[in-house]
Amino acid sequence: MQNGKHLLVLTGPTASGKTALAIELAKIFDTVIISADSRQFYKEMQIGTAAPTPEELVQVPHFLIHHKSIFETYDVADYEQDVLNLLDLLFEKHQIVILTGGSGLFIDAVCKGLDLIPSISNETRKKVADLLQNKGLKNLQKEVETIDPEYYNEVDRNNPRRLQRALEVYYQTGKKFSSFRNKQDKERNFNIIRTAILWERSQLIKRINQRVDSMIEAGLYEEAKTLYPYREQNALKTVGYQEIFNHFDGNCSFEEAIEQIKTNTRRYAKRQMTWLRKNTDYQWFSLEAYQKIITYVNKIIF
Repeated sequence: MQNGKHLLVLTGPTASGKTALAIELAKIFDTVIISADSRQFYKEMQIGTAAPTPEELVQVPHFLIHHKSIFETYDVADYEQDVLNLLDLLFEKHQIVILTGGSGLFIDAVCKGLDLIPSISNETRKKVADLLQNKGLKNLQKEVETIDPEYYNEVDRNNPRRLQRALEVYYQTGKKFSSFRNKQDKERNFNIIRTAILWERSQLIKRINQRVDSMIEAGLYEEAKTLYPYREQNALKTVGYQEIFNHFDGNCSFEEAIEQIKTNTRRYAKRQMTWLRKNTDYQWFSLEAYQKIITYVNKIIF
């Protein structure tokens, strides 16, 4: 359905420059930004998520950044509803709104809607929770890889809640989690313009390594230290924190933890690219050619 309102999706792999570009585009189109980065929702996690800086946040209004605590439960279904409610309000003032981030599942929830997932019994939830508690994250990863390789190749494997969800659905229904996805898209009352930032692989790797080094300089070690007592919270089971927690546990040196962060971030970026390339609706642009994005968006709007 089209009503003259447009959601501009700007995505790309981690460290591709989405934040700065989204701010520039928001200024040009006189609009606001909604985050689609599932790690930036949590106010306790700032440095390790490469969240927009205070200086960046004051340049353009941002929504759904640091609006939750790591002690709160917040999933993709909650996010979908929050964004749709927000858009109803924001489209009253703006012809275009920018949705930016690298969490493909969350972007798809807004653009396509979520497929109906069967309800999960408490018994099944407990079974999966016990599996995580007794056998650890690596066992969950192996289980999901075995029963649903398609989902495993796309999911953030360091996020236990995503893995638990896949196992809960499988144990409850006997069907793969991925079989409930990619059905007919839900109708939205706004147009969707999908854009993505493209980097040559070696350049992206260089940017990722520089990003990690900058996080360390900005105080990621100290931030992780304050969060270490709460390391079992699902929100903290993510790249950048788990590796340093592993160092705190005495399993590796700090230097080794930094290299692990870089390696795991590169792997995550590869999975993000796999997810994005499956959707042929995206138009890809280099970061330097942002004027072409403006031209492309203007042609669609006008």
